[in-house]
Amino acid sequence: MRTEKDLELVALTKRYGDSLAVDSINHVFPAGGYVCLLGPSGCGKSSTLRMIAGHESVTEGSIVLEGAEIAHLPPARRGTAMMFQSYALFPHLSVEENVAFSLKMKGVDKATRLGRARELLELVDMTKFAGRLPAQLSGGQQQRVALARALITKPRVLLLDEPLSALDPFLRVRMRAELKKLQRELGILFIHVTHGQDEALALADQVVLMNVGRIEQAGTARDVFDAPRTEFVARFMGGHNIVGRPGERYAVRSDRVRLDRSAASGLRARVSGIEYQGASVHVALACPGEGELTAVLPDRDFFAAPLDPEAAVGVTWDPADQHRLGA
Repeated sequence: MRTEKDLELVALTKRYGDSLAVDSINHVFPAGGYVCLLGPSGCGKSSTLRMIAGHESVTEGSIVLEGAEIAHLPPARRGTAMMFQSYALFPHLSVEENVAFSLKMKGVDKATRLGRARELLELVDMTKFAGRLPAQLSGGQQQRVALARALITKPRVLLLDEPLSALDPFLRVRMRAELKKLQRELGILFIHVTHGQDEALALADQVVLMNVGRIEQAGTARDVFDAPRTEFVARFMGGHNIVGRPGERYAVRSDRVRLDRSAASGLRARVSGIEYQGASVHVALACPGEGELTAVLPDRDFFAAPLDPEAAVGVTWDPADQHRLGA
């Protein structure tokens, strides 16, 4: 539902010389939501984020926040704050001074700005590290400091440019949960750029999937994954098979595929590979006329009736589980 506090992009376009990076996109980001801009490298997601932040000029179009056009305003006056991928902490300033720096630039007195910095450090559970330098912190701790620094100006929108990419896999999962919790507590709009499907599915209330400067599909994480509208979306999100004839293509989730071990029904295929992943088994299938397909089976089903490589099988699925694809 539209509200007066939403962020709206209207025919937003970015060109770098003759190169079109963002192609006249229109989208409404709901106030108070967690939105992930997702897509492959070069799709325009970071350019879009930087235009919202004011770090890139707008070639054409508008950026409207809470009913006001902000594309002409400098970054400090937009009501947005950006957390960079590199964190960009000042190495010679303490954690507390890093967080308070933007208020210092605004002329806020020392007692007030340090008091506000301590409030933010408490929010991100970094109070006990207030006197340390950035070099004395872990990657996850540096990220929390960067978050506190971005939030100290009380932005209406927080922009995050691949904030988890520098972290190890275990810490990345932990910080996803912390980001989601923080967004819920603050109640402000987070726009998070990522190229990781798992990250977007774990975090986002809304996923905006971009390709070659355009929005391919936008919706809840469940909708984008379960019901892709185009072949690009289905292939990029992963976990889908693309079947059918040119002009009539369908996406079928790999975990909805069933195998007829007698090969008496469905598409004829041959097992070309078997990979164990936790509690499931991923079976690669060579299917004449359809190419490579995948089936995901619970390990208990697989071990109850094991498949051999090169075995002939039939591939079936419920028609209700297939989604017709557009261009």
